[in-house]
Amino acid sequence: MRYDSITEAIGNTPLVRIDPAVHGLRHIDLYAKLEMLNPFGSVKDRPAWNMARPFLEDAAERGETVVELSSGNTAKALALLAGMHGLRFRSVTNRMRVPEIKDLLLLLGAEIEELPGQSECLDPTDTADPLTRFHQALSEPGSTYLHTDQYFNPRNTEAHAEGTGPEIIKDLDGQAPDWFIACVGTAGSSTGVARALREHDPETRVLGLVAHKSDFIPGIRTIDEVHQVGLFDPATYDTIESVTSDEAIDGMLTLIRRCGLLTGPTGGAAYHGAVRHLRTVDEELSVSAERRTAVFIVCDRAESYLSYVRRRRPELLGQSRPRHLAAALTDAEIRAEATVVGVDEARRWIGGAEPRPLVVDLRGPHAYAALHIAGSVNIVDELFDELLRGGLPFSKSQPVLLACPVGEKSARCAALLTRMGHPDVRSLAGGIVAWRDAGAPLVRE
Repeated sequence: MRYDSITEAIGNTPLVRIDPAVHGLRHIDLYAKLEMLNPFGSVKDRPAWNMARPFLEDAAERGETVVELSSGNTAKALALLAGMHGLRFRSVTNRMRVPEIKDLLLLLGAEIEELPGQSECLDPTDTADPLTRFHQALSEPGSTYLHTDQYFNPRNTEAHAEGTGPEIIKDLDGQAPDWFIACVGTAGSSTGVARALREHDPETRVLGLVAHKSDFIPGIRTIDEVHQVGLFDPATYDTIESVTSDEAIDGMLTLIRRCGLLTGPTGGAAYHGAVRHLRTVDEELSVSAERRTAVFIVCDRAESYLSYVRRRRPELLGQSRPRHLAAALTDAEIRAEATVVGVDEARRWIGGAEPRPLVVDLRGPHAYAALHIAGSVNIVDELFDELLRGGLPFSKSQPVLLACPVGEKSARCAALLTRMGHPDVRSLAGGIVAWRDAGAPLVRE
């Protein structure tokens, strides 16, 4: 086939059946919608083109700069589209968390502006957040920017309601699938596809997947973050479940090694979440029942996430696990610099200090979900170490109590934070085990 422009190749991506021998579902045919085969490499090609297309010519005449609050695939697609029209592109984000994406954006000619926002998503109600102030400035009269505004632009959703969803129905011989599974980022693809599928068959069920609240998966928001996205509507989803980074990488490996699908971690998360959810459903279907169908989206490719995999699963790339920053401290340095408090003192501090100390639980997500100190936040020690590489993750005016299983990791991290200049950070002696043994209250997620 021949095209006059690369933009004509956006869409009409393949729908590929996953071998039942791989996923093990007996009564459900599972299909992958390969959005990674869009010309710019991701599911974001569709909304980027749909959001920018009506305005690019006028923007070129006025010499505007295309701008988007994005640190990933939307930015990549818009940088290419802007360049094709002789326009500059600026990516604004609170932090570029995937080095390969940052390097690729620079290669594409993008300008990158990292503002110290409170989260990766824009919260329009937080007027003190730099990202929010920048977003407001883009809408002021006389702005010299073409702002595609992916978190609130209905054309994001329309790209999938008019394209991705109808393509799935067409490739399933005019039938909507029984289940649609999508990871939730800007919520454009899940909302748009769900709309198209349910207009065809109101019985289609939609599973939304988010990252576990203590974890990071590129392109997927946590359940707290999705509520900050203007396109997110809880009513879109019959069920919302969380996926961890380990589960995403496991799913990614299965699709790559067993199915030949060179997916990134978002596609891996979608596959893992789909199989996990559908396994229970599959067991309830009788052998004689009519076969059911399910579709999930493979958002992008693996090449951009090698550093992400290397940090979390270095053994997959033939490397040993890197030492954490705190691991470089000697035992003597930890004893000298870490402030360690017992359970009784920690309880008095939490209950009586003003401002109230932030309690950070460094354990894994499953241990945290089982039992944790009320009001604590879960930041797994590996992710916490990653945060420390960017500097102090907390305001110096915010007291911090760190907790881990038995107090060893938290003491190391407390010593490191103290060395980095935090004036009031303490470690819980004996960790959560000591807290439990002392009869102090713990809650479940």
